[in-house]
This record gives sequence, structure tokens and C-alpha cells, in this order.
Amino acid sequence: MKKLLQVFLLLALTIPTFAQKGSLTTKEESDPKAKAILEKIRTRFQGYQSLAAEFTLDITFADQPTESQKGSLAQQGSKYRVSVAGQDIISDGKAIWMILKQNKEVQIMDMPEADEMGGSILSPESLLTFYDKGDFVYYLTNEYKEGSTVIQQIEFKPLDRNADYSKLRMSVNKATTDIISVEAFGRDGSRYKLAIDKLTPNKSFPAGHFAFDKAKYPGYYIEDLRE
Repeated sequence: MKKLLQVFLLLALTIPTFAQKGSLTTKEESDPKAKAILEKIRTRFQGYQSLAAEFTLDITFADQPTESQKGSLAQQGSKYRVSVAGQDIISDGKAIWMILKQNKEVQIMDMPEADEMGGSILSPESLLTFYDKGDFVYYLTNEYKEGSTVIQQIEFKPLDRNADYSKLRMSVNKATTDIISVEAFGRDGSRYKLAIDKLTPNKSFPAGHFAFDKAKYPGYYIEDLRE
């Protein structure tokens, strides 16, 4: 689940055309064209009061067929709710409830501190700001057409050589700045691709949508890991 969150809530990412592989060592060396695209995306998303999204997550391991999972996201301010693969993650902005339906188990955790958000990527908001944390160098690598749609691809290389991923790739609709997909390439040969199927900005959610209701999970073991 941690890897899934790193890819999605990255909802928010290798070789640039202007440098040889391995020559980029700090975020300041990132491509200004890529940064301009990311800033447009961030400005647009920060203008939303809330949003809902439906997505498809493809998970591929070496020598195994790809597994596809459908999921959904709801976000309002610092509150969010993610559902995928029999797991729900609910946050009221103060704590996180991870609901493991197959095990009939709920884990409650503290929200990460602000300076920890970039590492854990436990918030959808982190998708829009992770590239500012200094953990990646990024650049515009490709621009091509699919039908009438012009797609731009931005690749992100982790500066930490011990990172789980060798690179991340974000595909963006040039005309609308919609995020089409995000892919993560694991050093173990695994590959994760999250495609945004539908995005609904400024959606209204019912009261209690971002609160954990114990009555809805009878018989679940609840483990409180908050400090």
C-alpha cells in the first residue's frame, strides 16, 4: 500500500535532452520548461475547493501479467478519502484511518508532520508539491500526439540512490494541463501506472464523508497507532 500511495498521492515522475545520464545532481538543475508545466498544474488544482477522481492502477511485476485495479479519490481541503483494492484510507485532516477490508482491520495513525509529507506522500496535496522538496530532478522528455491530443511527458529522477524507484513519469494533456497518468519504475523491475479516468473539481460531499464511522465496520479489529 505504501508504494501505491507514493504513486497516487505523486496523483500527484530519464534522460534529459540537454544532459547526459547521471549528470544532474540537484533539483536546481531541473528543466525550467518542466517546472513551468508543473506550476500551471499546481495553480489550477489549488484553485479547487474540492475534487473527486476515478482512476485505474496497473501493477506489473517481472514475468507476471499486469493486474488492474479501479479506485476513487475524494478531497476537500486537508481532508481526503481514497478507495482501492479492498482498502479505504480516510483522513479528517488530523488523523488517518486505513481500513483493510479483507483482514477486517482498521489502523489509525497520526497525520505526518509538514516536513514529513514529501517522504510518505500520504496526502493528495503532496502530488502538487512533492517536486519542490528537493528529492527529485525533473525534465520535459517528450511531446507527442494521440489523435488530436498533444501529450507532454515529464520524468523525475530521485536524487537518493537508495530510492525504491529508478524514475517516475507524468503524462499531461498540453492544452488542458490535465494529468493523464503517472508511472513509477521500480528498481526491482516492477512497474506501477496510475491513469486518471475522470476528474470532477469542486464536487460537494455529504456530511461525514471524511470521518471514520465505527458503526459501519462491525467486527473489525481497530488498532490505534497514534502517539
